[in-house]
Amino acid sequence: MTEYDYESLGLVAGLEIHQQLDTATKLFCQCPTDIREPEASTRRFTRYLHPTRSELGELDDAAVEESMVEREFEYLAYDSTCLVEEDDEPPHELDEEALETTLEVAQLMDMSPVDQAHVMRKIVVDGSNTSGFQRSSLIATDGAIDTSEGTVGIEDMLLEEESAQRVEETEDGVRYSLDRLGIPLVEIGTSPDISSPEQALEAAERIGMLLRSTGKVKRGLGTIRQDVNVSIAEGARVEIKGVQSLDDIDDIVRNEVARQAELVAIRDELSELEASVGDVRDVTEVFEGTESGVIGGALNSGGSVMAVPLYGFDGVVGREIAPDRRLGTEFSDHAKRHGAGGIFHTDELPAYGVTEDEVAALRDTVGAGSEDAVAIVAADTEIAESAIDAVAERAGTALEGVPEETRGANDDGTTRYLRPLPGAARMYPETDVPPVEPDPSDVPEPELLTAKVERYQDEYGLGEGLAEQVAYGKHMPLFEDVVADGIDPTLAATTLESTLTELRRDDVPVEKLTREHLESVFAMAEGGDLAQEGVPDLLTALAEEPDRSAEEAAEAAGLGSAGEDEVREAVVEVVERNEGQVEAEGMQAFSGLMGECMGALRGKADGDLVSELLREEIQKRA
Repeated sequence: MTEYDYESLGLVAGLEIHQQLDTATKLFCQCPTDIREPEASTRRFTRYLHPTRSELGELDDAAVEESMVEREFEYLAYDSTCLVEEDDEPPHELDEEALETTLEVAQLMDMSPVDQAHVMRKIVVDGSNTSGFQRSSLIATDGAIDTSEGTVGIEDMLLEEESAQRVEETEDGVRYSLDRLGIPLVEIGTSPDISSPEQALEAAERIGMLLRSTGKVKRGLGTIRQDVNVSIAEGARVEIKGVQSLDDIDDIVRNEVARQAELVAIRDELSELEASVGDVRDVTEVFEGTESGVIGGALNSGGSVMAVPLYGFDGVVGREIAPDRRLGTEFSDHAKRHGAGGIFHTDELPAYGVTEDEVAALRDTVGAGSEDAVAIVAADTEIAESAIDAVAERAGTALEGVPEETRGANDDGTTRYLRPLPGAARMYPETDVPPVEPDPSDVPEPELLTAKVERYQDEYGLGEGLAEQVAYGKHMPLFEDVVADGIDPTLAATTLESTLTELRRDDVPVEKLTREHLESVFAMAEGGDLAQEGVPDLLTALAEEPDRSAEEAAEAAGLGSAGEDEVREAVVEVVERNEGQVEAEGMQAFSGLMGECMGALRGKADGDLVSELLREEIQKRA
């Protein structure tokens, strides 16, 4: 990849971090925030959504484009969701736990809470909300975080409801699940102070650390999403949505800078060539009897082939502007938004069953010469007409440079076109939810994870590596609670960060273990009812039969704590069985016999006690 001088290019970037909060209930109802399997849904219903006008009578461009392809949205409801998620009951008041957590985050970023928080409606018609809008409320403003390349301002933090979870595409549209809809979500927006890909990554990591320091945010894939706003001096502001992995942020910024720089270079080249976009033409007759499967399939279904001549674009449409993405890919993204499968263009033809003669006839029909390019769409006639118009419009913006738009993040660090940037017409007041007055006076400031690591070492005697694992791990709140209840810190830490990981690698379904399971196991171990060596076996038993209590599972698996007499009896039996080895090797036989003793006791005895008694018995016979 080309190395760019980001300062000379005028790179400006900002972040929007979306983080789910780990509250007991959702933001506007009393439903739990648990994620369910689609198979557990109890009923389904469908909706069709369309954009509505703002208070000033305006329509948002992004919402209008989203609604151009009519789709049916199907929703999965559960016994854990209610009429609020279905938009059949007004929302309740703003969740107090979510508001308190948001104020904790605000303190960590030196933000100022607003005097009064009003809930707004943000138009969203992609089906991810049954109402056609998302509820959002500004909670705090004017904060800052530090990075090695300077301070990054935090412009605002909003508390909003999470969208419904996309399950799959259907024949008529999209299927969504209501389990995620309404989970409280904070949206943190930085100022455009970021000037390098590395600083973007560092800022995101810092914000992530501050969020996790509260111990009140959800963890796992999909619980945090990053949007990145990127522009260069001669480019335009582009919002990149849905960066799932934090580690991808610097690559996303690099690739977007490269894309914009290439689009600027293409603009300049097209300007020198006095390039232009011609009129859209129906070229169906050119492809009558074609051997191209895609085009022939469209025509056999009664569709059409539409074309647009791109004068002066020869060789430009196929030019790479990002890894494995070309200007033609940009055109294709716009065609797909209007229901087409994609486009063909003359920079890549003849190919895909299209012959040289068909390419020549195509050029002749639309009046394109050797220095020109032609893009075509083959689809249902209405779709083909809409899609080729979108391609022509996008080709027109190539003459101007970089279009302002919203793009989606791909797994390889590149992006794809989603929709125009939203405007002010997207927001309007929510009249069903009363305003609240945030009061940070009783909200304690959370301890930073970096400080926790040091405290775990100093107070609990954990090694630096284990202390960091616990502090940054998803079980940190549970660790703090059980240690406060008197559980041995080392036992708690190693169980949560090592034992569970090892069991997962052995295909034990540890995801079925609840907080209550873990607390009960710790209590049994601390109370002497379970040897520490039996913890992995008991956790395995509970994971395989999660409806049992820890006591029931321990009894069924024979995992009670053995007394000293029972332990000595087992040790003596092992030593006598290996008497010849003990007489020959003496204490050198200890390691092998220790494992055999522990196996015989099946986790019912503490290793220190077994070790002590085994040494005694060996010394008697050596």
